[in-house]
Amino acid sequence: MRNTKRTQKIAFFLMLLATLLIVVPVGMIVVIIVQKGLPAINWQFLSDIPRQGMRTGGIFPAIIGTIYLVLGAIVFALPIGLLAVIYLSEYSRDNFLTRIIRLAIVNLSGVPSVVYGLFGLALFVVFFKFGASILSGSLTLGIMILPIIITTSREALESVPQSFREVSLSLGASKWQTIRHIVLPNAIPGILTGTILGLGRAAGETAPILFTVAAFYLPQLPKSIFDQAMALPYHLYVISTQVPNVDEKVRYGTALVLLVLVLFMNLVAIIIRYRFRKKKKW
Repeated sequence: MRNTKRTQKIAFFLMLLATLLIVVPVGMIVVIIVQKGLPAINWQFLSDIPRQGMRTGGIFPAIIGTIYLVLGAIVFALPIGLLAVIYLSEYSRDNFLTRIIRLAIVNLSGVPSVVYGLFGLALFVVFFKFGASILSGSLTLGIMILPIIITTSREALESVPQSFREVSLSLGASKWQTIRHIVLPNAIPGILTGTILGLGRAAGETAPILFTVAAFYLPQLPKSIFDQAMALPYHLYVISTQVPNVDEKVRYGTALVLLVLVLFMNLVAIIIRYRFRKKKKW
């Protein structure tokens, strides 16, 4: 009995230590960014264009460009990912081919983002001749977050009890009616979880947009999906490595805005997920 309690205490201590090893460094990073970046935050910084070689002015074009890219990626990836999940979970048979497809989707989640950037450059920029544009960048980011959305959404659909499907079918509903009115509404919280993860990754990546959309400096906002755009991750990289004598608070201020933008998008998605989760009956 004593050995069991001792083992339990050791296990709890190791789990607490592992949690602290994750939370403490992340918390320190956030504190440093807020402490050093907050002095740079003002209305001019958020609403003006960069000036004097991006050493002064604001980051408004980069904020708008980031929002365009993230929304474009979600608009492209979410419908395709959801249709793929419905087929894999509800219609396809469990055979060698589908197991290979599922394994490939999981493996694609670990592919480095620079590989997706080169893929987007070859396919969208060169082959389809979209050029370096918001369209190319959004499609590249959409492909990058597809495995995340598919994986989490598949788990959400499979978590819906099978008895829900059986009762719906026994009442005369078709397969698609059961999926549309029974399975999907109950799986929406899990689907939104995958969307949240995709939002965070799409907003913070630099390598894919470096090859497909990002511009070093643009004094005006993009007017169509075939225009280049500035983006916060690439802008932060540029002012940190390519532009000399940039005030430290400008760099950290840009990082803080990017962090807040990602957190805001996640918060909106979490609120929507919470409202749908409250409607669940199980």
